[in-house]
Parts: sequence; structure tokens; C-alpha cells
Amino acid sequence: MRVRRTGILTKIVITVLVVYGVVSIVWLNGREVKAREALAEQERYRAELAARVDELQYEINNSDDPEVKEKIARGDGYVYPNEQIIN
Repeated sequence: MRVRRTGILTKIVITVLVVYGVVSIVWLNGREVKAREALAEQERYRAELAARVDELQYEINNSDDPEVKEKIARGDGYVYPNEQIIN
């Protein structure tokens, strides 16, 4: 049985395909990393929004509480008469 040798063209095609595959894998890996970072940022943002929603819901549910009323008023910039705010 005789073994047939591959031609130079076949070797070039195979080399090009391997290089293309490696470059594609590296490129896709970089995109995956960026996508994971974006997802983590979105999850942090969602957690901040959820905390803010919880805070606002607490203020709504306890809107009759004088401490909550004062906190809301101070957040809007209100102060007691003759009170000095030091920043």
C-alpha cells in the first residue's frame, strides 16, 4: 500500500483554517468577557434599583410615622424654623 503525500496547497489551506479557528476562538472569548462584565454591571444596577424600590415602599407604607415624614421633608430640603444647615 502506497501512502500519498499531501500537496503544498492542501497544507496551506489547513494552516489557514487552523489559524482562522484560533483567531475566532480568541475573539469570541474576548466578547464573552465583555458580555459578562456588562451583565454584572446590569445586575449591580438592578440591585440598586431594588433597594431604592424597597426604601420607597417602606416610606409609602409608613407615611404616617413622624420620623418618616421628617426624613422625606429633609430629603426635599425642608428645615425647621431658625435651623442652620452646615454642609
